[in-house]
Amino acid sequence: MKFQLRTSLVAVAFAITAPVVMADTIKIAYIDPLSGAFAPVGQNILNSYQFIADKANAEKWAGAHTFEVVGFDNKGSPQESLNILKTVIDKGFRYITQGNGSGVGLALLDAVNKHNERNPGKEIVYLNHAAVDPDMTNSKCSFWHFRFDSNSDMKMEALTTYMAADKSIKKVYIIGQNYSFGHQVTRAAKEYLARKRPDVQIVGDDLHPIGQVKDFSPYIAKIKASGADTVITGNWGADLALLIKSAKDADLKANFYTYYASTTGVPTAMGAAGVDRVKYVGYWNPNNETFSGKEIVEGFKSKYKDDYYSIATYSVITAMAKAVKQANSIDPVKVAFALEGSNFKSLNGDDSMRKVDHQIQQPLYIATWVKTNGKDVKFDQENTGMGWKTNQKIDAFVASQPSSCQMKRPG
Repeated sequence: MKFQLRTSLVAVAFAITAPVVMADTIKIAYIDPLSGAFAPVGQNILNSYQFIADKANAEKWAGAHTFEVVGFDNKGSPQESLNILKTVIDKGFRYITQGNGSGVGLALLDAVNKHNERNPGKEIVYLNHAAVDPDMTNSKCSFWHFRFDSNSDMKMEALTTYMAADKSIKKVYIIGQNYSFGHQVTRAAKEYLARKRPDVQIVGDDLHPIGQVKDFSPYIAKIKASGADTVITGNWGADLALLIKSAKDADLKANFYTYYASTTGVPTAMGAAGVDRVKYVGYWNPNNETFSGKEIVEGFKSKYKDDYYSIATYSVITAMAKAVKQANSIDPVKVAFALEGSNFKSLNGDDSMRKVDHQIQQPLYIATWVKTNGKDVKFDQENTGMGWKTNQKIDAFVASQPSSCQMKRPG
């Protein structure tokens, strides 16, 4: 009896002193448009985050820890985003994610830096899924910011490398949104084409107000008059859907090279008129070489009656889960140190988070809008019967760019 009692006491003592693994919730505040012209894209990406978070939780990607992604509508406004940032900090969020608009991204980046400097022990980490202004990982780089999308220069490097081989391209018209990202796209397009195809003529260069143009027919008339055979645009959301619609209505024969033609609303706007004419450069194509992500595409479609295209949501959760396990903590400082320099597998292959500037290094795809064929183009978009055919997968090192980042790290 005494032996049993002694054994029980030892067991109790061990239970008291043994390390306890606490299961914490990793709360991520999603700050992007959920109303207004860009709401369809914002809602799609929020749904994508929550879908991947549910998958990660069910499969225990982060061990005992779970993910929760909560949406906050910034209406596309930098000031509204800063107000939301204060709110989510008060609510206990230590991670934020944003992507739809580099103007918003730059404002949040500055605010996060200032908050972390003034509030040691209460740091915030900014997980950027789509704001692609190159400055965010160059002159304005920050230890607290990680970009999970290739920046606009990386995409333009890939796009113009592909375009350079097409000798039918003679005259190019550039059109974009009049904010930081739009300016970066037009700068890079001119610089890279001049380097790779000095014979190509830039016959037009327009910047328009972001989210305010309802009828792009005057712009399309200028493009037609210029004789352009090719259009380059960084437009996204409604601005791209309406631009493509006006081009279709005016029977513009030029080919479009885009960043975001695979995003919500644009496939429907293109329809059959965009077949063989519209291309995009991006970090993934559901009709990829191995159909990687097939089960996610199908599961997302079944649940939301929508298309999964934002694999940055998968990359963020995957990289975060690995970093949390490596750090053995959900503390933002420890997780940030584990994130930088990390390697992880996403739906496009082996990716890495470059330590020098926190810019993801990943393959890029060039794809063309075509009719589905059940073979290399199995997945359509927006129930159009048309989808994206992979023209080329470009290795990460080809699109990679040097960085001017001079990062200051805590401690």
